[in-house]
Amino acid sequence: MIEYACKNTVLKVLRMEVLSNINIIFYLVAYIVGSIPFGYILAKIFADVDIKNEGSGNIGATNVLRVLKKHNPKMAKKLGAATLLLDAAKGAVVILAAKFFGIGNEVLWTIAILAVWGHCFSVFMNFEGGKGVATGLGVFAIMLPVSALLALIVWFVAAKTIKISSLSSTVALVALVALSYLIYPDTHGLGTHAPIWIIALTVIYKHIPNYVRLLQKEEIPV
Repeated sequence: MIEYACKNTVLKVLRMEVLSNINIIFYLVAYIVGSIPFGYILAKIFADVDIKNEGSGNIGATNVLRVLKKHNPKMAKKLGAATLLLDAAKGAVVILAAKFFGIGNEVLWTIAILAVWGHCFSVFMNFEGGKGVATGLGVFAIMLPVSALLALIVWFVAAKTIKISSLSSTVALVALVALSYLIYPDTHGLGTHAPIWIIALTVIYKHIPNYVRLLQKEEIPV
């Protein structure tokens, strides 16, 4: 009886500490908000299409655009753009909120990683999800604004010339990582580029099926 009471007390204390720790709260919020599958929701509500069962099965803007071009061409670009903006905002908004509360740089980078992981491994989609490009862009836009802007320009040029979303995104990602070393050598005092690499490698990992299709010459241009 005494042992049970002690365990119960310890659990209550731990719960109180977790709920009162603002860093942990932001970690949870970042992952949960990052997990919201906006592409799936928008396609389902406005076009009555389940994008998980069509195209690449991805919940990101590219698959929304590609699938809806077949089912509802008038809504395709609008919903694709809305998905892109909302997926980017998922990470950016949480980081901005954390900044408002004076959260430190190390915690902000952890929030950035968790937001991307939430999108890529969504708790609402059985831990499946998108490629992380838009959400990654959103967090980098706040954490590394100049590098993110230049990488966005690289992506735009690559998208217009290559016309393959996965390859364009990868080229832009490589550019962003390289530029981060040139423009933010100490990453605002963090002293390491590890969080940038973690996000970049997550995005690359999620693109492996695309790279396989590229090698097999089966990747479909947008």
